[in-house]
Amino acid sequence: MKRIYEDLAYTDVPIRDRYWDLFLPDPAPYFPAVTSDLQCEFAVIGGGYTGLSAAIRLAQAGGDVVLLDAQSPGWGASGRNGGLVSVGGSKLEDKVIAQKYGRRDAGEYFKAERAAVDFVEEFLATHDLSVDRHSDGYTYVAHNAKNVAGLKEYGQTYTSRYGLPYRFVPKEEMAAQGMNSPDFHAAVHLPIGFALNPMKFVLGLTDVAQQAGVRIHSNSPVTSITESNGYVLKTPGGQVHARKLIIATNGYSADDLPQQIANRFLPVQSNILVTRPMSGEELAAQGWTSRQMLVDTRNLLLFFRLLPDNRLLLGLRGSVRVTPENIARTRAIARRDFDRMFPNWHHVETSHFWSGLICMTREFLPFAGAVAGQENMRAAFGFHGNGVTMAPYAGALVADQMLGRKTLPHPDLMQRRLKPFELGRWRRMSLPPAFAWYRLKDRL
Repeated sequence: MKRIYEDLAYTDVPIRDRYWDLFLPDPAPYFPAVTSDLQCEFAVIGGGYTGLSAAIRLAQAGGDVVLLDAQSPGWGASGRNGGLVSVGGSKLEDKVIAQKYGRRDAGEYFKAERAAVDFVEEFLATHDLSVDRHSDGYTYVAHNAKNVAGLKEYGQTYTSRYGLPYRFVPKEEMAAQGMNSPDFHAAVHLPIGFALNPMKFVLGLTDVAQQAGVRIHSNSPVTSITESNGYVLKTPGGQVHARKLIIATNGYSADDLPQQIANRFLPVQSNILVTRPMSGEELAAQGWTSRQMLVDTRNLLLFFRLLPDNRLLLGLRGSVRVTPENIARTRAIARRDFDRMFPNWHHVETSHFWSGLICMTREFLPFAGAVAGQENMRAAFGFHGNGVTMAPYAGALVADQMLGRKTLPHPDLMQRRLKPFELGRWRRMSLPPAFAWYRLKDRL
């Protein structure tokens, strides 16, 4: 496989201290590797939120589905994220989307972002999944005084887009709402969204997929894709012959599987730090008791929330290499951020830290559509850090395309042929200068 990160990124090393592992059943679910030649109507490569959602939709419509994962379902970003379900999926401002694609398609995209939240919520309700849900919408906080005005503008845009009110919280009222931190200067509460346990969600998706008849195979990396009356997927233990194919590998994709998406995705490292459980007295000492999920206004954003067992989860961007030294360095940066944000918790141990790869596209928009030149191949990726919401939705979109139907908002801008990144196989070289610029902007 042609991949652009260090080999360590595709091992278990970055998740050795992952908090979500505490929620894996013992024994963990077992899915056999491919050991012979298999036939199916639909093959899905990737066992994360996208692939599982697509497989479920196809199987529930009567399709014969085989799902392949190089490791095991949820091993990638779906089992590593912060569990934030909210509108989003793009790194473009609303006005830029409207200017570039027109108001009509922009409006359809905003509908899709909202529908994605509803899709996750309805899936949880339909299948009665227990995922430790909390947070009434989400909260956006200003990391400096200059960003307070922009915070209000964001709330107004939110209201104009969805017709729902936002609630502005000035700095002097934040402590009374259980959000006492010297790092934040105001907040807006936005009513759409919630937080969940991402591992419980992926386990629930896996159970539903099995019940629907999906044949799941772990430890079955696809090493080549060839065309022969459909597609032949070669794995170390055998081959899968499929009439139709969905690529759902997101940040863990390879440039040669298939060649048509080469250079059209850019994995970006995301990192999460989690504390030990804190007592009620410790929470009161800091004055942070809010159960809201929060995101700040930095370009290299921080996201965080108080978990049900009184651990604080803190996520951050900005790391560009996957080496033992860089993992240790990023963990130290995360701890400095934590100490600055919560000065009364300097004594609290941060017992868990892990990282994974999210995914960007050149257009800064999610993709869910046909692979160029391939009538019976679809792909979905590029959720820009909002994969808990947009990934299951995008999986459903490409499944619907395979089934020849449209049941959900699917804007044209999510189906346009993707442009390649200018630097091709060396595109990761663009990240250090970009992140340096963003850090500078965040300090100004």
